[in-house]
Amino acid sequence: MNGLGGLNKSPNGVVIGLVQLQLPVVETPDDLARQTAKIVDMVGKARRNMGTMDLVVFPEYSLHGLSMDTNPEIMCRLDGPEVAAFKAACIGNRIWGCFSIMELNPGGMPYNSGLIIDDQGEIKLYYRKMHPWVPVEPWEPGDQGIPVCDGPNGSKIGLIICHDGMFPEMARETAYKGAEIMIRTAGYTAPIRGSWRFTNQSNAFCNLMATANVCMSGSDGTFDSMGEAMICNFDGSVIAHGTSGRPDEIITAELRPDLIREARNGWGVENNIYQFGHRGYVAVKGGAQDCPYTYMTDLAAGQYRLPWEDEVRITDGTGEGFAAPTRVYGQPAKDAAE
Repeated sequence: MNGLGGLNKSPNGVVIGLVQLQLPVVETPDDLARQTAKIVDMVGKARRNMGTMDLVVFPEYSLHGLSMDTNPEIMCRLDGPEVAAFKAACIGNRIWGCFSIMELNPGGMPYNSGLIIDDQGEIKLYYRKMHPWVPVEPWEPGDQGIPVCDGPNGSKIGLIICHDGMFPEMARETAYKGAEIMIRTAGYTAPIRGSWRFTNQSNAFCNLMATANVCMSGSDGTFDSMGEAMICNFDGSVIAHGTSGRPDEIITAELRPDLIREARNGWGVENNIYQFGHRGYVAVKGGAQDCPYTYMTDLAAGQYRLPWEDEVRITDGTGEGFAAPTRVYGQPAKDAAE
């Protein structure tokens, strides 16, 4: 199925390249412009590297680095020069691209956003990170759900970002909306290596969905990102893995959405994405289709509360140097100040 990393592309294949991009330091608008140019150059490298490649994926923080700086001067807009450069790179190299930006949010803290742009320069998917990596990250929690788009060669693609992938509900929602390939971009550092690996595999297997996952790589003088690009098949097996963590290396593989659809349609045993909503269909017609999960019904009712809720010690970012928030979710900053 891997087709020698995509060198031998099948008629139904989608070849993905995961860029283990060198972790940058971005502090000024000039730094941002230089890093934008670096990413554009890497889009060109991806195309030259493999003529069969359909989609090149850049990690979370590839444009801004890991400083968590919320300076408005280096935040991006969808209609800004950085996104325009990414669109032009996709057109010029006849390739789809997945990119990361920290997005200006006049109503609050910036969003950590991801974009999938097609080879005509059109934004096909726009996603705001649902689960910032608290207490370290200051980003506004995403407010647009988990979108899925039509991808190259008839595929269906979803995108989540970094810490999102530690919540099985995120991968399940992506699959439930029809994604056959889920991209997970990240800026994780080495302490997360083990959980990164097994969640990438479990997100694939539990949903009969391929996952394509990549982190930043190398050091910025403070942090050491791990690379660890992984492409997992729908049975959870790893079909490509950037174990060296070499900065700017592009890890490639061919995925087969047609075989994913075949498994989803034909598997009995371990067709978990279907069986989740049809419990025990051998015993009862159509299976039980209720919702027996207390955490789901409580969350939907706005009453999510853990038995040990009162004992949780870290509930804001003050330990990481951020001010305690006063604004509630959905309230503009100007209203909170009044």
